[in-house]
Amino acid sequence: MAKDHTPAKRSEAKPPAEGSSSRAEIDAFLRRASETATLDGKRGRLIFGLDATMSRQPTWDTAARLQGEMFEEAGKVGGLDVQLVYYRGFAECRASRWVSDTKALRDLMVAIECRGGQTQIRKVLAHARRETAKQRVQALVFVGDAVEEPVDALSAIAGELGLLGVPAFMFHEGDEPAVEAAFREIARLTRGAYVRFNQAAAGELASLLRAVAAFAAGGRKALTSSKGRGAQLLLEQLRS
Repeated sequence: MAKDHTPAKRSEAKPPAEGSSSRAEIDAFLRRASETATLDGKRGRLIFGLDATMSRQPTWDTAARLQGEMFEEAGKVGGLDVQLVYYRGFAECRASRWVSDTKALRDLMVAIECRGGQTQIRKVLAHARRETAKQRVQALVFVGDAVEEPVDALSAIAGELGLLGVPAFMFHEGDEPAVEAAFREIARLTRGAYVRFNQAAAGELASLLRAVAAFAAGGRKALTSSKGRGAQLLLEQLRS
C-alpha cells in the first residue's frame, strides 16, 4: 500500500537563498543535459512546463527573460521545436502548439499572466507522457516553486517518463525543503536533474539553458559554436 504523503506547501513570501545552486547540482544538470539529444537527423522536441500561479508573480519577469534567452539560442541553431505547458487559476492547464519560430515563442510567453491556484504538476507530466508516445520528446524543463499534490502520484508518472527516455530538468524557485525533495525525486526517476532557480543563480542558469537548447537542437557542433560559460561547461562534460 502506498504511503500517505502530505503535499509540499509553497513558501510564504520567503526570499530565495542566495547562491544555493551548488557546483555538484550544476555538474549533475550538465551531465544529464548531455544525454538528451539522440536526434538521428530529426528535429528535437522540448516541453517547457511553467507554474503560473500567483506565488510566482514577483519573479515572473526574470523567469520570462531567462526562458526568452533560451528560445533565442534555439532559434539561432535551428532544429528545435518547443511547446509551452502552463497551469494557473482553477484547474486551468494549457499547452501551446509546437513552435520553432523565436518570435512566436516570445509572443506566447508575453501572453501568460499569473493567476491564483494550486499546482498541477501531474497534468504537466502526463502531457509529456502523451506527447512522447506520439513522437519522441527529448526533454521536459519545469520551473516552479511549490508542490501541492501527493508525491506518490507524481512519482508514478515520472517513472513512466523515465522508461520512455524523457528526462525532467526540475528548476526550483525558492527554498522549501519538501518541494526540493519532491522535485529531486521526479528528476531521479526520469534521469533528469534538480537545480535551484533564483536571482543569485540567474546568470549561470541562463547560460546553462542556452547551452542545453543549443545541444538539443544541433548536437555537439552547435554547442561548439555557442558562446558562454554554460556551453563551455557542457562541452567539458561531454569530453569527460
